[in-house]
Amino acid sequence: MNIKSEDIVRIVSYMHKIHHTKGRLRLRVSPQIKDESGDITLEDIESLPTKINGIDKLKINKLMGSITIIYDADIFPYELWENLIAGKNIEDLTKKINALYKEVM
Repeated sequence: MNIKSEDIVRIVSYMHKIHHTKGRLRLRVSPQIKDESGDITLEDIESLPTKINGIDKLKINKLMGSITIIYDADIFPYELWENLIAGKNIEDLTKKINALYKEVM
């Protein structure tokens, strides 16, 4: 698997920050994401903790339209997430994710 910057930008465009503390990020997800027909599915997002070192847990609340990401701040610094939300330095995050991707058998 190789995650592309374009995919990250497209998916993040449907989200905005609710709250962020070191190690925990909560995002509101726009209902329009359901119309997204890209390569990344809900199942892909839900399985990220099993595929990427440093993302410890994802909690998706479909009723509230939110996602909470519990992450290792030593691997994914706070600033990296803030840049992602702001649409900055996406290439840095893409490289980091692809470097931390672990094969799942």
